[in-house]
Amino acid sequence: MRVYKRETERLKRAENLIGEKFPRFGVNKNREIVRLIYEISKREDIPSEAVLPADCPLAFGRLKEYLLKRRFPESSAGSGSLRSYLPGFSLDLENCLQPRPGPFRPRRIFVEESARNSDLAGAFRAAFPRAEYSEIPTLKHFLAGRKYGGIPEYNKRTETAFIVSEEFDFFKRCPCTPRAVPCGYHIFNLSFGCIYECAYCYLQEYANVPGIIFPANIEKFLERFASYRNLPSSRSFQRGPFLRLGTGEFSDSLMLDDLTGYSIPLVEFFSRQDGVIFEFKTKSANIENLLRLDPAGKIVIAWSLNPQKIIDDNELYTANLSERLDAARRVAEAGYGLAFHFDPVFYFRGWEDEYRGVIESLFSLIDPERIAWISLGTLRFKPSLKKIIESRFPANQILDAEMVLGYDNKLRYPAPIRSRIYRFLIDELEKHHRALPLYLCMEERSLWRELKLPFPF
Repeated sequence: MRVYKRETERLKRAENLIGEKFPRFGVNKNREIVRLIYEISKREDIPSEAVLPADCPLAFGRLKEYLLKRRFPESSAGSGSLRSYLPGFSLDLENCLQPRPGPFRPRRIFVEESARNSDLAGAFRAAFPRAEYSEIPTLKHFLAGRKYGGIPEYNKRTETAFIVSEEFDFFKRCPCTPRAVPCGYHIFNLSFGCIYECAYCYLQEYANVPGIIFPANIEKFLERFASYRNLPSSRSFQRGPFLRLGTGEFSDSLMLDDLTGYSIPLVEFFSRQDGVIFEFKTKSANIENLLRLDPAGKIVIAWSLNPQKIIDDNELYTANLSERLDAARRVAEAGYGLAFHFDPVFYFRGWEDEYRGVIESLFSLIDPERIAWISLGTLRFKPSLKKIIESRFPANQILDAEMVLGYDNKLRYPAPIRSRIYRFLIDELEKHHRALPLYLCMEERSLWRELKLPFPF
């Protein structure tokens, strides 16, 4: 509440300032200048009135140019054109994420008729005896005619669970951004929705169901795998001698594995498949099921890594950095391969020291020979997500950095900043092991060439 009031006041002062000094600006000009004043005020932690100098330009064009250079100093210094994104601005208390007792405590659980006798439905009943249970014909039938959308409903998604029998969308190719180098990754669509609250998560604008979906028929996924793998489109998207397949695109792979037990049939199945490496992506430390299984050298457990200060502010309810690294150490000792995703990497004052510390912590616990791959990717998202982030997380600092429209029309750090980040991370990682398999996630070819990275796999 205190943060919301502070940012609302900051916005109001920016609006009043422009209304008084530039009363003849039209709606669009007013919107852009208010947005710039607000962002500079927040970024520099100064009152809105202090943004404009006494001799500030009075003409809109010159005023905007002055403010853009101040808001995006590194981008403005480059030779290319600055592609800023300056949408309208509003804050609503109803949209702000409110703290909750824990990451997942559903009040309502809907079970499809075909899943009523499933082990998963029984596990949910035992774990959440006070929840309200309802049986539905199908999720599609339940959603028909219902309107869902908006930030307030998304904020409440963990209050509702759907246990379903999935019939479609078992697998898909990774939806690589246009003009980026594809990595040949294939997605296992296990669950939809996440119990964690990452400020930058694209699911905030992508989710279209008022709860979290859990499939009860994993055996159906496994039955369909052979036919998917043999599709010409699947074979053509494969990079290298093995097919990389994994969960974690639409949910965290292990967030509730103690309840769902998803990892057990997946490890048992994919540990017997030739030419396949299966990956679980997670920000949790929920590994007890994994430790009881034999991965047969074909299962990779992957963690997203960031400095603890980033985790504290932007990855709510997740395991802390030490817990993630200790979990990685334990699964490596149990025979699993490891992967780490420095993605998204954030650019902020002191970022080099913070990420150097993460890398040193990583290699103090982990044998580099156990690492199957490491991906690097800087913060990026669709422009439409910007207003959602600032509405749900008004105290966020990730939007204070220079985010401009990039080669794929996503908001990204300018190319020189991204290049500097990657070069630093690659050098720091290779200090510990020269032969680490590194690749960039969703980056353009020019950066790969500049960094002299071989194309992946």
